[in-house]
Amino acid sequence: MKFTLRQLGYFKSLCSHRNFGRAAEASHVSQPALSVQIKALEDIMGGELVERRARDVILTPLGRQVLDHAETVLQAAGTLDRLARDQSSGRRSLSLGVIPTIAPYLLPGLLADLRAHDLQLSIQIREARTERLLEALQTGALDAAIMAVPSGVTGMIEEVLFKDRFLLAGSAKRLAMLNASGSQVGPQDLQTEQLMLLEDGHCLTDQALEVCGMQRSASGINMGAGSLATLSRLVAAGFGLTLMPELAVSAECMAAKGLCVQRFGAPEPFRRIGLLRRASTNGEGWFDELAQVVRSTGKSIVPQCQNDYGPADDAPADVV
Repeated sequence: MKFTLRQLGYFKSLCSHRNFGRAAEASHVSQPALSVQIKALEDIMGGELVERRARDVILTPLGRQVLDHAETVLQAAGTLDRLARDQSSGRRSLSLGVIPTIAPYLLPGLLADLRAHDLQLSIQIREARTERLLEALQTGALDAAIMAVPSGVTGMIEEVLFKDRFLLAGSAKRLAMLNASGSQVGPQDLQTEQLMLLEDGHCLTDQALEVCGMQRSASGINMGAGSLATLSRLVAAGFGLTLMPELAVSAECMAAKGLCVQRFGAPEPFRRIGLLRRASTNGEGWFDELAQVVRSTGKSIVPQCQNDYGPADDAPADVV
């Protein structure tokens, strides 16, 4: 191997800042020094990596390919560096992934609980959609991930942690109109033109469509929100109805003025939250310990929702 990690780091910085001067400043080196290393990397790779312009740079086709691999190499090198530092200091390291519809509501309490459980644990968190987390698990970039299960991916150990029930969320006016008939509303009573969901790619969207008995191709469904926070504010303003996970209800109702929720009748729709790791990884007890802490943290959030909006109709909160 003729190239160095330093050269790859400089090149990544140049791609991020699109300017030799700014990249050099961010890398804490002089501009000539950075330029020399980029030129040396180009010589090794056998072609120009960037098109040099007066005020910026543009990646060449070769540069795009090199950047993809450089990011992978630098990420792996960073993981090795953290491992070496952890080993020398006696600390243990955990790289944990969490999907976006769980992370904001679970992580604050979970990180505090993990720290209380093990002061020597060094934790790196990655928030991403299910597909990305599964890829990271398979490549070894993550040790474990918290997501809705089953994942449908072979080679994974999945530990079910708790049920996360869905409530119906919207403005007071919309919910009142829906309840005008006096009959209890079920997920399949919702009309496509009433429903607002997260943008395509979120597993919560797939789950909501399934429990409502709707096809992705159905006309009228608004799938454009990028986060539950955005979705909550839209439906609170009267733009539609959505399915809100019990895990998120208290936080979103507090943050989104005018957001109202109600429970569906029994049996309530739900998703199962689980903890995943590669089957090829030795659990060594750490996985079971982590699952126990995550389960405890998750179940501690649900009682507030049940206190404010009534208990689940179909089963106790801790039944999985």
